Formats: sequence, structure tokens, C-alpha cells
Amino acid sequence: MAPPRISVCVWGRGPQPMSLHFERIEWMPSPPLVPGDGPIDFDHLARMTLGDAGIEREVLVMFNVQSARLVHTLAGKPSDASTLLHTLKGSARAIGAFAVADAAARLEAVVARGSDRSAAFAELGVAVAEAQAAIEAILRPS
Repeated sequence: MAPPRISVCVWGRGPQPMSLHFERIEWMPSPPLVPGDGPIDFDHLARMTLGDAGIEREVLVMFNVQSARLVHTLAGKPSDASTLLHTLKGSARAIGAFAVADAAARLEAVVARGSDRSAAFAELGVAVAEAQAAIEAILRPS
């Protein structure tokens, strides 16, 4: 079957024929509205890494290191806390650590309001610790 043709207007030249080539792209669902049980949604992680176990391990190791470093830095109440929290939130969502992402978002909002950070920071610490424990259990040699 020949690809469909449409006409597009080119400035000063009028309608010009143009072929459209469509490629089938596999459907990839969005993160769940309600994450699965556990601190890491491993189904989401598998989708994000295209099922490559080596990549999964690599991003889990990177997240463990990054999240520990960021929580340590955030304890000092740096002036760039919002940026650091935004980074942590994105990394957490990418690997399926939705509780970490949600806790980081709440702390980010607290920082933006200039409110007391202690409760939100403690919540983030618990979420990160739970995610790290789950990751370490997966990475631990059997």
C-alpha cells in the first residue's frame, strides 16, 4: 500500500505534495495513577528500561547513589533545595519509586512556601530508605 499523500503550503510556492510515512510505535502506558505494592514499581521500571535487566540494575544503582547524596545535601537546607528535589522527583518517577517522588514533591511545595521542612523531610527520608532497601534486596547477589 502506498503511503498517503497530503499537500502542504510552502511560503510563496503554494500547495506542494508531501508523502507521509507512518511507523508503528509500540504502546507504552503511563505510570500508574495508583502505584503497585512496594516502594519500587518493577513493572514500570521494566517498561522504562525496555525489559533490559542490565539497564535496570544500572539505573537502580545510580538511583541509590543519587538519592543518598541528595538527601544528605538536603539535610543542610541548601539554597537550591527546590532544584535538588525536582531532580530527585524525576529520577524517582523514572524508576517507579513513586512514594519517593510524591514525598519529594511535597517537600518541594513546603520549601516553595517557606514553611517548616522537618516533617516533610522526615517523610522523604523514610520513602528513600524504603526504596533503597528494596533496591539493595534486588541487587544483592543470591
